[in-house]
Amino acid sequence: MSEAQSVRARGSVIRDLTAFQQNVLIILSREAMYGLAIKRELEDYYGEDVNHGRLYPNLDDLVDLGLVEKSELDKRTNQYELTDEGHDAVLERLDWTLSKFLTDQERVAEVRDLIDDRR
Repeated sequence: MSEAQSVRARGSVIRDLTAFQQNVLIILSREAMYGLAIKRELEDYYGEDVNHGRLYPNLDDLVDLGLVEKSELDKRTNQYELTDEGHDAVLERLDWTLSKFLTDQERVAEVRDLIDDRR
């Protein structure tokens, strides 16, 4: 049984993903992207180069888990898109994070301000 199959068999997928994999899902939440665009977004976030040898195996794992769909843009370029299950996994992670962070009305207001700033 592959690691992807093992994770899927245990239930909720998001809790077993690495932070790097979760960041990939968050990036793909905005729109479908090709690999190098994902790489650039990750490099902006981390402030350092992201090795192809790290990115593409993780994308393949996310595809194997059914969280990301891989399609061919052309003979050299693949596009990656969040699946419904991937979308649900991101929401589950956000829900869990908020359940731990929102401990009082002041924190609720801080999150509301963040959301309002992005509208």
